[in-house]
Amino acid sequence: MKVSVIGAGNVGATCAEVIAHHELANEVVLLDIKENFAEGKALDIWETSAINMYDTRLVGTTNDYSKTANSEVVVITSGLPRKPGMSRDDLISTNAKIVKSVTENVVKHSPNTILIVVSNPLDVMTYCAYINSKFPSKRVFGMAGILDTGRYKAFLADELRVSPKDIQAVLLGGHGDTMVPLPRYTTIGGIPVTELIDKAKLDAIIDRTKKGGGEIVNLLGTSAWYAPGSAAAQMVEAILKDQRRVFPVCAWLEGEYGLKSIYLGVPVILGKGGIEKIIELKLSGDEMKLVNESAKSVKEVMDVLDKLEL
Repeated sequence: MKVSVIGAGNVGATCAEVIAHHELANEVVLLDIKENFAEGKALDIWETSAINMYDTRLVGTTNDYSKTANSEVVVITSGLPRKPGMSRDDLISTNAKIVKSVTENVVKHSPNTILIVVSNPLDVMTYCAYINSKFPSKRVFGMAGILDTGRYKAFLADELRVSPKDIQAVLLGGHGDTMVPLPRYTTIGGIPVTELIDKAKLDAIIDRTKKGGGEIVNLLGTSAWYAPGSAAAQMVEAILKDQRRVFPVCAWLEGEYGLKSIYLGVPVILGKGGIEKIIELKLSGDEMKLVNESAKSVKEVMDVLDKLEL
């Protein structure tokens, strides 16, 4: 089996390393536009194979998409971070052009692949990959919910002093400040979280989760990579092993949750074919209101992309 990761920056390299370390594929191809960058990252990761005891081969390449041919899964992490003075629309335009080019090149060499998009703004870049790949929507989706729930679970584990392994949680909505964590569907070893923590502390954790990406940027001066890279690798594992895991994923909705023609974070069953099923939760009126507000925010960004007519 073969997996390609487009973009050898921190997120892409972390994703490739986790896939290799866990021996999820026979070969991992790391591609970047910067000369010799992916080659160096791939070589460095491969040199850990004898230390970490794995034999997945890593290949680095500078913009040679033929090396990615016949990949079962392709993870797209390409894109530029938002810079001072750059508007949201500028960022969308810049990264959409990158994702469009990447998608077209990937599809040319791997017409049967599954695309996992990690590039930001996540929801709209997933939409960009979808319209340019012309793939069925079940084979094009974004990584956001696993990262966001990972942060949510980590903060809860710290507050409750429990293992994050025992925490189950679900988030809906866009990747950003409008995401919708659902305390009603959050349990610790099967115990509702509301029985273990008071509302004020839980609300503070939810607010921290929504701003989790910004917290990392403020601390590091750049965006996160260990958690996003690992989250994308977990999605790759679910697909390659046909695990049928239930994950929150940025998926194309066609009427689910009363929403249509939009990419939004929802729980899905993820397996060999990509998204096997979208799970519709029974939401309260307040929860549905928050989801609709998040969807409105995402749709506004998608409209910006549509108007660009790339």
